[in-house]
Amino acid sequence: MRMTIPEATDILTQVMGKLGHAEADIPAIVDHLIDCELRGLGYGGLARAVAITERLGRTGMPAKPIAVTHETPVSAKVEGNDHIGYIAGQRATDIAIEKANAAGLAAVALDNTYYTGMLSYFAEQMAAHDLVSMIASNAGPWVAPHGAAEGRFGTNPICFGFPAEPHPIIWDIGTSNIMHAEVLLARRLGEQLPEGRAIGADGQPTTDPNAALKGAFTAWGGHKGSGLGLMVQLLGVLAGSEGITDDMGGFGMTIVAMKTGLFGDGDATKRRIVDYAAAVRGAKPLDPASPVRMPFDRSHAAREAARASGGFEANEEIVAKLRAFLG
Repeated sequence: MRMTIPEATDILTQVMGKLGHAEADIPAIVDHLIDCELRGLGYGGLARAVAITERLGRTGMPAKPIAVTHETPVSAKVEGNDHIGYIAGQRATDIAIEKANAAGLAAVALDNTYYTGMLSYFAEQMAAHDLVSMIASNAGPWVAPHGAAEGRFGTNPICFGFPAEPHPIIWDIGTSNIMHAEVLLARRLGEQLPEGRAIGADGQPTTDPNAALKGAFTAWGGHKGSGLGLMVQLLGVLAGSEGITDDMGGFGMTIVAMKTGLFGDGDATKRRIVDYAAAVRGAKPLDPASPVRMPFDRSHAAREAARASGGFEANEEIVAKLRAFLG
């Protein structure tokens, strides 16, 4: 079904308000979820809102506020106190931007959160301040290390962002072959998973999302991707989380932000970034019909097209669940 951006904004605002989120925090959640939809990542949009209602239905809203528990001129530790990562991650990003703008670089750790969403959402904000960023976020033990038959690290996105024109260069990937939200959505809609993405509790390959959630997802990139996923898990440990986190809580996130002028002329650095991006896009393609892209080109184009059209295609079952929640 077709849904306009104002319609999506309205229903998500109502849902987050009914859940008990503070009025001032709701726009950050809603904008993040809609940005997922506009970029063609529906499993992280309206479907994620359904998952949030289910998670808070189990735990209730946290009693303690997000708090900064340790701080220096170039660093901060943010205690999420089980608030959702859309809010807690935004708080950490705002602090990273403020400190990096003042000192040239900043490192911010966030602990005890869940659902950090698209790390590129935060990297894009930092790029708008001429900040180069690295963000890593760990999660529950859903992914099997290379050679293992049970989960030990999360789908663990890692993201790098560089300011550029006409839009930033952002590489944001999960370190597993499938995202947790994709598996949840497949289970919700009664669909099968693509082959090679998961194993069951018996260690055998499976396309059944129920079996995958009882077993483990496979790591992206074989032993190399598995190693990257493990490093992201350890960056979460650096932020304060446990190595084996709760299935849907206790996640950690580490942000490093640097001004483009940290090592010299910031404008010259940004120019070199733009020139290099043009060189990559200008590389001779294997298929003349498929020009070479830089990371974030597809997402940016998809979002602009969706905005121009005024909306996006939404799943009817997911919308019905949100409306049923509102009553």
